[in-house]
Amino acid sequence: MKAGLRRAFVWRGDRTDRHYYADVTGWWRRPELLEKLGPALAGLFADRAPTVVLGPESRGCLLGPLVALHLRVGFVEVRKDRAPSCDSDAWLRRTTPPDYQDRHLSLGFRKNLIGGGDRVLFVDDWIETGGQAHAAHHLTRDAGATWLGAATVVDALRSNQVRRQLDVRALLHVGELR
Repeated sequence: MKAGLRRAFVWRGDRTDRHYYADVTGWWRRPELLEKLGPALAGLFADRAPTVVLGPESRGCLLGPLVALHLRVGFVEVRKDRAPSCDSDAWLRRTTPPDYQDRHLSLGFRKNLIGGGDRVLFVDDWIETGGQAHAAHHLTRDAGATWLGAATVVDALRSNQVRRQLDVRALLHVGELR
């Protein structure tokens, strides 16, 4: 699995270029990787029993359903900068701490999608600052649910404290992609 992820991954630009970025789009093109990503990410939390998978727009919405299908549980999309469409459309929302681009995003989901008995597993492709995962953790608590942790493909965190607080587990460390 790790070897396939590394082969399908590319750094774009020069390291000194402000537009230098991690290109993970090769992961989506390879069916043998897609087939294995859901079970591999779910396997990071084999010691837990989630009742729902939570994933942020956009790549968490690609990976989250793969994990949810493998676990036979539902999926909830965390929307970015969305507002309720009417008064009866109740949402839970939180603002993130600064992300990797120093932005503060408003994250949320419809209030009726996660409840007090839920055990939530957060899934995304990459974690660098932990900002979105922190906001999702707070949203989970706001819903009265239990946070199990964050399953990511790549861990690029610089802080062990964030990794411990959020119980981040990953398939790869960013150092394995250099």
